[in-house]
Amino acid sequence: MSAGRGALRRRDFRLLWAGESVSQFGSAATRVLLPLIAVETLDAGPLTMGVLNAAAWVPWLLFGLPVGAWTDRMRRQPVMIVCNAASALLMLSLTATVWLNVLTTTQLMLVAVLAGTADVFFRAAYSAYLPTVLPHEELADGNARLQTSESVAEVIAPGVGGALAQAGSAAAGFLADGLSFLVSAALLLRIRTPEGPPGGEERAAAKRSLVKEIRAGVAFLVRDPFLRTILLCDAAMNLFLAGAQSLSILFLSRTVGAPGALIGVLIALAGLGGVLGAVVSPRLVRRFGTARAVLLCAFCGGPFGLLIPLTTDGAGLLAFLVGEFCLMTGVVAGNVIIVSFRQAYCPPDMLGRVGSTIRFVMYGTIPVGSLLGGALGTLLGERDALWLLYGGNALCALLLLTGPLRAGKDLPTVPEPAREEDGVAP
Repeated sequence: MSAGRGALRRRDFRLLWAGESVSQFGSAATRVLLPLIAVETLDAGPLTMGVLNAAAWVPWLLFGLPVGAWTDRMRRQPVMIVCNAASALLMLSLTATVWLNVLTTTQLMLVAVLAGTADVFFRAAYSAYLPTVLPHEELADGNARLQTSESVAEVIAPGVGGALAQAGSAAAGFLADGLSFLVSAALLLRIRTPEGPPGGEERAAAKRSLVKEIRAGVAFLVRDPFLRTILLCDAAMNLFLAGAQSLSILFLSRTVGAPGALIGVLIALAGLGGVLGAVVSPRLVRRFGTARAVLLCAFCGGPFGLLIPLTTDGAGLLAFLVGEFCLMTGVVAGNVIIVSFRQAYCPPDMLGRVGSTIRFVMYGTIPVGSLLGGALGTLLGERDALWLLYGGNALCALLLLTGPLRAGKDLPTVPEPAREEDGVAP
């Protein structure tokens, strides 16, 4: 039996996969719908768009580090269910205010912060939960399938979100997103695979302090040259891409003059690059090895972003489509490889804390990048700001050459033993 078929034959993985796929579809539509509503209904400018995008990621700065230790102390399945239920209520609140025609920018930002908080806890639990339903040898295939579902949602849903915004049916989009979270929660409730004791038996008995647990996760990450180098590159890329993302819909709508429905279609078609990246990532690993595949994705994908500022109306929209498509292919393929590497590489009782430390750094750069994008857009205009942001993103791949990834074909599967003075179990 192949690893791929084995992953699909596992009932609980199918439930997890189905629930996340449904939720991703609703969220992908909202990611286009919400900024379009801000631009076209609430007349938001570059700085407001930057603040709105930053609001969703501020919770990573507030809770990103402790959430890993918290979720290591709890069973992950109930955490994920509660987070989905909370997200559903938030989306339904937007549905009500849009229907009543009382939506404000303040509410959008408040919902972004609260939904972002739920997402912080969900992602920390979700990343550490996948090894519960899949053995290590099937993690790469499972992650590829989950990433493919997310990418398919990014292809289909943005067009729906854009069309709803243009047709004045935003309430229906927010309602669909809320229902998708409820469906995901219901499917998670049906998963039967038992979780081990939270944090492992030895850690549960030791009752180590929260601060000490966070310190252990940070120390493990900082000490490891592979995790540290990849994190440095990913965080820098996120900084620049977040700034670009905060301006992209405003750029297409006001500078280029594209209507909302067409913007949704462009983002959807560009999302096919993510589908391609998820599909080809296992093949890249087999052909080049994990380390070289990560380098290939970073160096080949990033430069295509420089096509995006060349976008004009009419045939010039192809510049956005090709640039975003190729950029997404590299980003998603690299992410699948890196996430699978980390899940197999990190000790199980460290996975939640290490994962949350990584997300704290990576996602913590996003609000900074969003505000940077908003400021650059205000000072220079959207097009010139995008030149700087996508240029910076392309240069970030050079950071991977500062670590050990350039020296071998594959990333390791087991970390080096921790030094005793670090106080971290290997």
